[in-house]
Amino acid sequence: MKKVTFLGGGSFGTALAILLANKGNIVNIYAREDSVVNDINNNRRNDKYIKGLCIPENVMAFTNLEEAVKDSDYVVLAVPSHVIRSLSASLKGKIRNSVPVVSIAKGIEQDTNLRLSQVIEEELPNPVVILSGPSHAEEVAFGIPTTVVTSSRDMMYAKDIQDLFMTNSFRVYTNEDLIGVEIGGAVKNIIALGAGVCDGIGYGDNSKAALMTRGMAEIVRIGMKLGGKPETFLGLTGMGDLIVTCTSKHSRNRRAGFSLGSRKTVEESINEVGMIVEGIKACKAFYELKEKLGVEMPITDVLYKILFQGEDPKKAVAHLMERGKKNEIY
Repeated sequence: MKKVTFLGGGSFGTALAILLANKGNIVNIYAREDSVVNDINNNRRNDKYIKGLCIPENVMAFTNLEEAVKDSDYVVLAVPSHVIRSLSASLKGKIRNSVPVVSIAKGIEQDTNLRLSQVIEEELPNPVVILSGPSHAEEVAFGIPTTVVTSSRDMMYAKDIQDLFMTNSFRVYTNEDLIGVEIGGAVKNIIALGAGVCDGIGYGDNSKAALMTRGMAEIVRIGMKLGGKPETFLGLTGMGDLIVTCTSKHSRNRRAGFSLGSRKTVEESINEVGMIVEGIKACKAFYELKEKLGVEMPITDVLYKILFQGEDPKKAVAHLMERGKKNEIY
């Protein structure tokens, strides 16, 4: 039996908390919202993020960070990418240096272009593990079979987290390519926005297949430039995550893209989803990064114009289709 604390009371953190509690662990959840904490502790639910949950009695929620992490064996950062640095910094002196810190966020830090594992390492001396893959919280919470990947600079800790989370409905692989695992999980959110735009405009399966395939080319291109291995992008944190995020009704990024394709504004699209849309932040960050590195990412280019320059989605797709002739290479 281990004590695991999740920092963040959102959907995926809650889903994983239930999974670990059902394995007999002691699980704490830290959340800033009193309503979420009260719902978990008093009603054994978290209706704000996932309706219909039955949260085990060995899960307790807290609004006090220090109280939540006290004596934890593991800490899981279950917050959006832009909160990772400040939350990591707030853990200084509150957990032992030997406690593994697990991040389930997907993205890179704006301005620095650092991967999230690098951000955590700048703030904490603890071992850092990334858990990523095609895993919608709405399905994990109800025990629908799911497969994910763990990675770390020290794979001993990735294997430890593999053992911690593995169940008969949640299969965990390890992958030594930390860069590839993180970049694949981040860039696919951009492509999922594009898939949603196509759906919102009213385009069909041909369009989505083309967008996902050429989107994978962009993931591979920027991922290899940053030091990732091409085979990683054909795995769960590349192709697997791309498929689920571009096609699922649960995908926030696809839903936001659908709204954009339906001629709603960025603000209206975010409000309609009601939660953080990581692909929007990722698009800005990777647009700036690929400009700096000289990497060709045309889908990212047109999405950047839609999101930040107000370009009409249908015209943006037309510009994408009208580019000069090329050979199909990655």
